[in-house]
Amino acid sequence: MSTDVSGMIECRPLARIFGADDEDAVWHAAIDLFFLDPGNAYDALACLFGVRNTYGFRPLTTDRGLPEDASDELRDGIDAWRGPDGEPGTTWISWAELAAADWEETDRSGTRSRAAVAGAGTGWAPVWDVMRTLASLHGPEHVRLVVWFR
Repeated sequence: MSTDVSGMIECRPLARIFGADDEDAVWHAAIDLFFLDPGNAYDALACLFGVRNTYGFRPLTTDRGLPEDASDELRDGIDAWRGPDGEPGTTWISWAELAAADWEETDRSGTRSRAAVAGAGTGWAPVWDVMRTLASLHGPEHVRLVVWFR
């Protein structure tokens, strides 16, 4: 059985201006991954999210669940994915975490780097481009990618 990934990039535009604790500094859906088409290459899903990690990558994030402060648009998107088995596997990562990651770290065999399977020149490059742009406008800690799997 294959694993499908879906998700959204969210940002908090007013958090940079008013502070993250301000009542108006809420998360908003910026773009659905559907439009950026990162694909579902299992080596990329393994190194980023720990999904189907037969490669032995140390994932950047795994099983964080849905953020408590997720936007309504994101909640609607994940609700549409709920199947008969209930909640899909869900995790998230901020642009600040992605920017600080060791992209040269390799899998267990030492043959695949994180950059090679999920960096520039891969299906994930458009996702990183959008997140980088939003982070330059709103701050890296106010941009995140939320993904779910089925």
